[in-house]
Amino acid sequence: MLKTMLVNHFYKYLYLKFYIMSKGLITVLIFGVIVLFGGVWACNKRNSFVGLRENAKAQWQQVESQYQRRADLVPNIVATVKGEANFEKSTLEAVVSARAKATQMTIDPDKLDEGSIQKYKAAQGELSGALSRLLMVTENYPNLKSNAAFGDLRVTLEGCENRISTERMKYNDLARDFNKSIQFFPGSLIAGSMAQMPYFEAEAGAEKAPKVEF
Repeated sequence: MLKTMLVNHFYKYLYLKFYIMSKGLITVLIFGVIVLFGGVWACNKRNSFVGLRENAKAQWQQVESQYQRRADLVPNIVATVKGEANFEKSTLEAVVSARAKATQMTIDPDKLDEGSIQKYKAAQGELSGALSRLLMVTENYPNLKSNAAFGDLRVTLEGCENRISTERMKYNDLARDFNKSIQFFPGSLIAGSMAQMPYFEAEAGAEKAPKVEF
């Protein structure tokens, strides 16, 4: 009788111990699965942030490329205008000087920030203003207005301005997508030290390409 009771107590003890261990093991397994899936989600989310940032950085290079394309037109424009007798020397010098500043100002996509964007915008804005003044002055020179080569340059310049506007808007859209992604919860928990990308906000009215036809 005593032996039977002892055996029963022993089995009960083993069952209870197994139950407790099984319950703890299940808890550990559930926790492990949660951690695993959480880690996979965090890695994927972080990688998506990197992808969005790289897309915006690549688009910034397209913006610079179009500004460079415009700058490359300036020597031809200046050379054509120089052929007109008595053309305003100060206007030409302003364009040449502004172009030099604009071409010297570039930004490493990995170092994009508000300050560098403002400096770049100022340099490009100075060239835009100088070109606009030059084109306005040419109205006083009938020979230039009727010059076929100069007319082609004006058309090409207008195309550049349109492309600049388009590429700039694309950059802002991609930068906005990245900035929203790293700020929205719960993605903001994964973004860590990722900084927001600055926008290239043009001056008022610059969203429309200037008309350079006469």
